[in-house]
Amino acid sequence: MNRLTGFSRAGMAGAAILVVAALVALIAPLLISADALDVTRVTAAPWQTPGAQHWLGTDHTGRSVALLVVQGAGTSLFVGLTAAVLSVGIGTLVGIVSGHFGGLVAGALLRVTDFFLVLPALVLAIALSTVLPRGLGTIVLAIGLTSWPSTARMVRAQTLTIEARPFVERARALGGGHGHVIGRHVLPSVVPLVLVNTTLAVASSIVAESTLAFLGLGDPTRISWGAMLHQAQLHGAVPQRAWWFLLPPGLAIVVVVLAFTLVGRALEAVVTPKR
Repeated sequence: MNRLTGFSRAGMAGAAILVVAALVALIAPLLISADALDVTRVTAAPWQTPGAQHWLGTDHTGRSVALLVVQGAGTSLFVGLTAAVLSVGIGTLVGIVSGHFGGLVAGALLRVTDFFLVLPALVLAIALSTVLPRGLGTIVLAIGLTSWPSTARMVRAQTLTIEARPFVERARALGGGHGHVIGRHVLPSVVPLVLVNTTLAVASSIVAESTLAFLGLGDPTRISWGAMLHQAQLHGAVPQRAWWFLLPPGLAIVVVVLAFTLVGRALEAVVTPKR
């Protein structure tokens, strides 16, 4: 009971952090003017240390780092959420189809799944980001199309477990078709695990987006936390000792990823309680 309470408290703390991050991402475009982040219109000096006017200092162009962090929250969260939904959606579909139908269909899908499992997801994402046109859509596709195999394996195992139970065999004996078995018995049992996996997948997707942006493969027209780290590295924040340009976006990534992980683990403790 104490362990479950600890998980619940950690999950609530993570949820509170995510609510704040979501509100910041939604409200930021309404409060931050385009001129404040326009490099041709800023009046502050480059590499200005944190102070009363600029709480987190300025970057190499004179833009406020605090405004950049706030603006970058929307891009990082959007890519993380959409890439996670795409990844989990593909994995769920592959897992249910391969687990339910079996035979040649399962064999073919499992071979494809094994292929993606063997190759490093980050390497595939980098390759896709390099070949496809630069943009947020490319980043979402690169992450989503390379990180679904683990979900497929999990969903397939759960599908096989559910379909081996007596009530599913009874439904088939009474004439229940594929749609009935999947829709009435498999999906309700799979959805809780998928929800947990989606929460954890968002954290992984945010890290992947930050990695791609740091490597210079992100959308050059969008501000994200990973892109800020790329700009800091590119324009010499370390030689300038401009810690205020490196630390805030890095901490933002760590805090939000940790929050998603805490929520995911708390949900996992509820969905699959230990006996």
